[in-house]
Amino acid sequence: MTAEIKISVQNEPFDQQQIYRWTSALPETGATVVFIGKVRDMNLGDAVSGLYLEHYPAMTVKALQEIAEQAAQRWQLQRIYIVHRVGQLYTGDEIVAVAVSSAHRGSAYQANEFIMDFLKVKAPFWKKETTAEGDRWLESRHSDEQAADKW
Repeated sequence: MTAEIKISVQNEPFDQQQIYRWTSALPETGATVVFIGKVRDMNLGDAVSGLYLEHYPAMTVKALQEIAEQAAQRWQLQRIYIVHRVGQLYTGDEIVAVAVSSAHRGSAYQANEFIMDFLKVKAPFWKKETTAEGDRWLESRHSDEQAADKW
């Protein structure tokens, strides 16, 4: 069975329940893992009040689709749903949701972590933080590269 994949890159908030309902709706689903990422109030030792995300729509959706397809090739998955927000976000806002369903929890857990690890280093998003010291563009982190390297 090939996993069904949904990808959304959007400005507006997402509905966690809708994401969960679609991902877990198949009768053979035994496990659904949902990760929700939020904008932190601290980064690199500074207080953060906002985060602005830019992207190239076709390029971003293609990269997320490829990451999801790689996960589907590695694990027996039923559904994958990736939602990533762009535009202006503030501390506490939800920025990303990754939901994965499978017959078994191990595949769902591993695939979800894989998708997040690769999303952090392979998806073309440009992030600008707002701090008390001013705005700054964020570079990718060595720790994110290390997380993706384990796969």
